[in-house]
Amino acid sequence: MDRIISGVIESVIYFGIGLLLCIIGYKLLSLSKKFNLDKEIDNHNMAAGFAVAGMFIAIAIIISGVIQ
Repeated sequence: MDRIISGVIESVIYFGIGLLLCIIGYKLLSLSKKFNLDKEIDNHNMAAGFAVAGMFIAIAIIISGVIQ
């Protein structure tokens, strides 16, 4: 039972770390562009949406490799 609880706690911690790193990556991507990504996504700009989605997928792949 202790092994299950520790696994759940570790998963929650890794989820928090992964989410924090995704937020930091999004902020860094926003700072590196001359336009506002939030406004572009609100205006239904597909290219901006794909760029952000690709960035989230790339960061998730990197984080999952580091966590394992």
